[in-house]
Amino acid sequence: MNTVQNKVSAVIVNYCTPDLVKTCVQSLRQWQVAEDDQIIVVDNASPDGSLARLRKELGDIKILDSGQNKGLSWGINIGAKEATCEYLLILNPDTCFIDDSIKTAFDVFENNPDIGLIGLDLVYPDGQRQFSARHFYSIIDIFARRLPIGRYWPFRKKLARHMMFSAWEDGKPFEADWVMGTGFIIRRTLFQKIGCMNESYFIYMEDVDLCTRVWLSGSRIVCVPDARLVHHHQRSSASGVFSWAGRTHLKSLLTYFRKYRIPLLVPPTVDTILRH
Repeated sequence: MNTVQNKVSAVIVNYCTPDLVKTCVQSLRQWQVAEDDQIIVVDNASPDGSLARLRKELGDIKILDSGQNKGLSWGINIGAKEATCEYLLILNPDTCFIDDSIKTAFDVFENNPDIGLIGLDLVYPDGQRQFSARHFYSIIDIFARRLPIGRYWPFRKKLARHMMFSAWEDGKPFEADWVMGTGFIIRRTLFQKIGCMNESYFIYMEDVDLCTRVWLSGSRIVCVPDARLVHHHQRSSASGVFSWAGRTHLKSLLTYFRKYRIPLLVPPTVDTILRH
């Protein structure tokens, strides 16, 4: 039996995306990432009949009804309670595996017990890298990401640092302050120890909050180049400040800001990020 399969519980939260969920689950099966009884799909009260359809078409896996849509973190936590394996693999429904390169991430885990969370190498369907690793935010990083000023010097340089473009160049695992929650692996005992996902966030910034708590627990976060996960969707938070996604992202930023330190210019370090 595949040694990776024995160690992984995969959690996917669905809201009106049954076709994407099916593709994601099929890739988990094809590349033997997780056993069927450890593939856990949580439906967040989808109004489109997703729950009944998924139970009919994917009946061999665990499909849970959250009962209401209280956000992504809420759904992940429901799914994680059903997990029993050593590692939790958290996936967006619009992701899929196209090879078994995730095994390299588990090799890194096995050889480094101080690593608590690993970010995968997110790529778009055309193979372009998404650059899923980040430094912690400064306020100017937020403006550079969301406003046209990010295209110009010196903001472009600060944005490149925040996005950690150069860290991927030598192809070796590297530390990141936080990684995109689109696809990551965390030790299940650590996930429980630090309080699971923070349900104060409906969506957005929940990944930054989780990674902050991983570092504060004394564990490291590492990204593994070439542990590939295909991501089919562009970030909806880029659609504009006044869109639902834009407003929700800003609300989540404020939630994070109330808990942690975000300086104006210099990104915080793990040692300085807690508010006093």
